[in-house]
Amino acid sequence: MRAVIQRTKNASVTVEGKLISEIESGLLILIGIENEDTQEDIEWLSRKITGLRIFNDENEVMNKSITDVEGDIIVVSQFTLHASTKKGNRPSYLKAAKPDVSIPLYEAFVAQVEKDLGKKVGTGIFGADMKVQLLNDGPVTIIIDTKNKE
Repeated sequence: MRAVIQRTKNASVTVEGKLISEIESGLLILIGIENEDTQEDIEWLSRKITGLRIFNDENEVMNKSITDVEGDIIVVSQFTLHASTKKGNRPSYLKAAKPDVSIPLYEAFVAQVEKDLGKKVGTGIFGADMKVQLLNDGPVTIIIDTKNKE
């Protein structure tokens, strides 16, 4: 699994002009799933994200996690995170899992984040043409890949 985590002042997901999810201060997580991903990847990544100390404390030092600040999360599936640009100018998405594999893993990841966060998270609509909007706070953007655990 590959995740792009963005600390936000606010974020939203719209599909066909309809607001699907919206949060204030929190995290927007773009998640890419590949065929080799497992429940272990889901659990490790969720714990890592909910434990990341990327929110400011009273001294304006990034020392608090999303759970510490009681922030909200939106999780959006994004197969393009597994784009390969090695050959030519048209990206290849061969590493990205097909929907029959990725949908159950995406849903399991959302459920795990909700468990670790202790509340419901927002989502997009899998496979839809989504419009994702955010005001990146900082900006703070972190990329994590479960295959290399960094």
